[in-house]
Amino acid sequence: MASASSSLASKQFLGASRLDGLASSDLGKLSVSTVQISVGPRTLRRLQVNAAGSIYGNHFRVSTFGESHGGGVGCIIDGCPPRLPLSEADMQVDLDRRRPGQSRITTPRKETDTCKISSGVSEGFTTGTPIHVFVPNTDQRGHDYKEMSLAYRPSHADATYDMKYGVRSVQGGGRSSARETIGRVAAGAVAKKILKQFAGTEVLAYVSQVHKVVLPEGMVDHESLTLDQIESNIVRCPDPEYAEKMITAIDTVRVKGDSVGGVVTCIVRNAPRGLGSPVFDKLEAELAKAAMSLPATKGFEFGSGFAGTYLTGSEHNDEFYMAGDGKIRTRTNRSGGIQGGISNGEIIHMRIAFKPTSTISVSSCKRQNTVTRDKHETELIARGRHDPCVVPRAVPMVEAMVALVLVDQLMAQFAQNYMFPINQELQEPFGSPRHEPANV
Repeated sequence: MASASSSLASKQFLGASRLDGLASSDLGKLSVSTVQISVGPRTLRRLQVNAAGSIYGNHFRVSTFGESHGGGVGCIIDGCPPRLPLSEADMQVDLDRRRPGQSRITTPRKETDTCKISSGVSEGFTTGTPIHVFVPNTDQRGHDYKEMSLAYRPSHADATYDMKYGVRSVQGGGRSSARETIGRVAAGAVAKKILKQFAGTEVLAYVSQVHKVVLPEGMVDHESLTLDQIESNIVRCPDPEYAEKMITAIDTVRVKGDSVGGVVTCIVRNAPRGLGSPVFDKLEAELAKAAMSLPATKGFEFGSGFAGTYLTGSEHNDEFYMAGDGKIRTRTNRSGGIQGGISNGEIIHMRIAFKPTSTISVSSCKRQNTVTRDKHETELIARGRHDPCVVPRAVPMVEAMVALVLVDQLMAQFAQNYMFPINQELQEPFGSPRHEPANV
């Protein structure tokens, strides 16, 4: 206890005047409950926790805003490099892939999701200042959510938002709605453009499972996969035969007013080597956090994933070899393009599981047991317009989050490890011949 007393006496506590004049022997008699720390109002303000939860990134920072049935949604992108050619059209391509009402297997809500850039771009080029992107809501139906103002929808965020904030936006689920992802997709389009221009990096995602229809491993060639193959059908599965099976599976539950889940596979080609950091900021950890921040996500697999647990070490290891271009490669890629939390130049691949949509249609006539806000048990038939399966529209969302992780890590790598001449025997020059100076 003597060492504890000595340590205690040497520390400067908030409200330390309460300890003044006490002898060392008196300090030794103090219990934890005896020591009182007085905290003034100014100190409380300094101790407040920043827990907003709507900002992602350290160098390429994205803040999303807006709610499903409010005036609109969007994002603010801070840290975008200057002199990047950029217009609304660059974002609109992916926003159109994400928007509702695009086919019979998506929500019937009709929105054009037309974006408007109001700052950070001048004469077609980014200026290096914050980029503000806004998309108005035009097809809100707040009256569909009257019942939900009284009772909680099962497996939705209604109850937990009340538990956390003591208040919530009832219409459309507010910030828990997938409509929030518009800002992510818009920012992700910018991130993808930076990655493509700077390093030739491509981010592509596709649907690999709908309910019990599973695309067999190896059916898609990740080396040659194209966006056109993915966009060739409404479910966004690059294999035509399995795409039809998936569409049938969704149609089967759609006409009943029910829903199903699925899996989105995402790959990254030509990722620069060296992205990610050891220990807490491993690249796969950052990717997992980003992917799992999307609505309805329930699982994340990377590389060999859980199937790798069935292999021995000798079966699982990716052996190295020297490629014809003088680069170190691996003969297999069970590591998923990342080893030790750092990208190794191979194709990065991951799988993200999405649950069945929580809100099912009134046409199903399936009442669900729930509880009201004033804590009485009741039954609920949820209304509103919802996807019978979220994965077809989740494809551009996954691409966006992966791109945001990579561009943030790209900037971190450039800042830390390329300020001074590189070790040319072990490191590669950063960037790509595809990167051309902008004609500003």
